[in-house]
Amino acid sequence: MAMNRVQFQKGLSLPDFLQRFGTEEQCATALESARWPDGFHCPHCEGTRHSVLKGGSRKTFQCSHCRHQTSLIAGTLFQGTRLPLILWFLAIYLISQAKTGMSALALSRQLGVSYPTAWRIHHKLMQSMLEREALYTLQGSVQADDAYLGGERSGGKPGRGSENKMPFVAAVSVDEQEHPIYARFTVIKGFTGLAIADWARTTLDKKCQVLTDGLPCFNGIADAGRGHAVIVSGGRKPKDLPQFGWVNTVLGNLKTSLSGAYHAFKFRKYAQRYLSTVTYRFNRRFNLATLPMSLLRAAINTGPRPEHWLRSAESSC
Repeated sequence: MAMNRVQFQKGLSLPDFLQRFGTEEQCATALESARWPDGFHCPHCEGTRHSVLKGGSRKTFQCSHCRHQTSLIAGTLFQGTRLPLILWFLAIYLISQAKTGMSALALSRQLGVSYPTAWRIHHKLMQSMLEREALYTLQGSVQADDAYLGGERSGGKPGRGSENKMPFVAAVSVDEQEHPIYARFTVIKGFTGLAIADWARTTLDKKCQVLTDGLPCFNGIADAGRGHAVIVSGGRKPKDLPQFGWVNTVLGNLKTSLSGAYHAFKFRKYAQRYLSTVTYRFNRRFNLATLPMSLLRAAINTGPRPEHWLRSAESSC
């Protein structure tokens, strides 16, 4: 059997990572370069002339035009952190290179930090993945299906009415050769026509053509002005419906990823973050070696996300 070039790509080895980002100075230089690839730009007036102030553990830049001062991490996901940058870079490396993701508990052991600290790092980086994924829409031919995250609780409601289950839509865009391009997992309030129409407007390009099964709520796709075709599954097994092959495959990969990395998490509160980390890695699967820098840039552009926001930000996820 031929080797799968995605599965067996080289990636970024730990020795290579440590050679590039093994010191605090190297991490600071990489962060500065990623934040201002064309040189410093004042976040207040966009001026480029500046001076660097000495003192403290990190650089402080002062704009020569408006005199505004900003540190290297101000306005980024790292704002307010007391951790060395090398720990943040190592967390970015571990999370981006792990095939099935990495739990906060595993991260705490790898970084040598407490579990609460690892939880904050983990959720901040997941939030940056979520916000980056939300910028893109699926185009062309799209396969979509309904799914639930979580299981039934003992003594709770059975089936789809379980309090621990979160409904979400799985969608995969495919090319002319039926190869997967991008995937999106999107939490919705319920499988209603209105919810699906809202999902279609924010997730699908206006010119795409979506294929779904016969679930009535998917009629909301046409209501949102997107092309919609239906193949009624009629209780047939996934193997008997090759038209939905890739959306079923990515759902299977999602189950493997979550069960392999996490014992449990609050599905109703943090579902979208965990789902977005899976699609973030999937959508960049051809460039494993560049994933750490990709995630670093996402963290820079995310902005500050303090813990109280992370724990109460379900409405924004």
